[in-house]
Amino acid sequence: MCVIFLAKIEAMALVRGSSLKTGSALAALWLLFPAVITTSAKIEPLLFEEQLLWVSGMEGEVNTYRIPLITFTPMGSLLAFAEARKFSASDDGAKFIAMRRSTDKGSTWSPTSYIVDDELDQDGLNLGSVVVDQEVGSVILVYTVCFHLHNCKPASTMMVESKDDGLSWTSPKNLSIQLGVQNFAPGPGSGLQKRYEPHQGRLVVCGHGTSEGDGVFCILSDDHGHTWFNGAALKSIPYNQKKRALDFNPDECQPVEMMDGSIVINVRNQNNYHCRCRVVVRSQDGGMSLPIDDLYFDYELVDPAIAAGAFQKEGVLFFTNPANEQQRINLTLRWSVTNGTSWEKNALQIWHGPSGYSCITSLDSGSADDRRHIFVVYEKGLHDYDETISFAKIHLYGGREST
Repeated sequence: MCVIFLAKIEAMALVRGSSLKTGSALAALWLLFPAVITTSAKIEPLLFEEQLLWVSGMEGEVNTYRIPLITFTPMGSLLAFAEARKFSASDDGAKFIAMRRSTDKGSTWSPTSYIVDDELDQDGLNLGSVVVDQEVGSVILVYTVCFHLHNCKPASTMMVESKDDGLSWTSPKNLSIQLGVQNFAPGPGSGLQKRYEPHQGRLVVCGHGTSEGDGVFCILSDDHGHTWFNGAALKSIPYNQKKRALDFNPDECQPVEMMDGSIVINVRNQNNYHCRCRVVVRSQDGGMSLPIDDLYFDYELVDPAIAAGAFQKEGVLFFTNPANEQQRINLTLRWSVTNGTSWEKNALQIWHGPSGYSCITSLDSGSADDRRHIFVVYEKGLHDYDETISFAKIHLYGGREST
């Protein structure tokens, strides 16, 4: 119904001789009526298109592709990233950061380019979070090196940046000079630039620490990534001590800004403390603190302890993970029109089989077409979840339009 309504609005604008482009007119309407997507439009997602971006073991220089990230760019492209693990599937070891780029909303993709190469490091790089600075038109990728401290020290937080839509990238910059020496693994997933107060325009990247010193930690920048400082910390219990089963051990995480300006962080519950489900925590001060009073366990989001995808679009919160308490299978998309306090009963199964880490994005042009779609990259396999990395284009109203 909502799609038909929007089409009628477009037609009315044309009949009246409006000089506004369709996307601009729709953007104005959606600003005037922000509740349309959450009330009048019933989301019924359809897996519209899917293709493999990377296949493990198919290229001589790469043994395994893992840890998929995806983002939009201010110029309307999509950028997909992955760890290209050179010699094994292990989390440590030498790697590239692989990237592919699409300028037609995911229909076709550029060949793989390797934008960072750690050469033969025994404890190489690990992705990572990608954050888009729309104010200056740049894309920033934050990652870590020597995270596991295997035959190296100290760990370092690194950054590369593209100001030309992903075509070229700066040399790696070591942020540890600003942040201090710490074991900080961003994401994996997306960082954010705050659109609302408090601290509008701030860049926020959240991640986790070592096995002993685990927890959720955020780094922040108020000058477009030139300098960074440490923000919120939600530490594991016991902190900096070896963990046991069922200890409180928050781990990989995905921050999302809500329309009230708060930051909700959806967190991997590493040791299954309290439940086999997701931990959710909220910052009301732009990522400076994560009060325990604002922490809860989302029992509806059952989880096998994994990095998941979360994304807020037009007042709807989307979430992807392997929806299973024990196994990394059943990659599922869920959505909430109540800021995550409840989830719609329907869900979209993207893949029934082995599936792992995932990441979500959407184009941000304001056009009617871009409002209808979200994009998911995820680890997918027939026997093991790390066999491929797949790209899925999802039509949010495809189930209704096809009936």
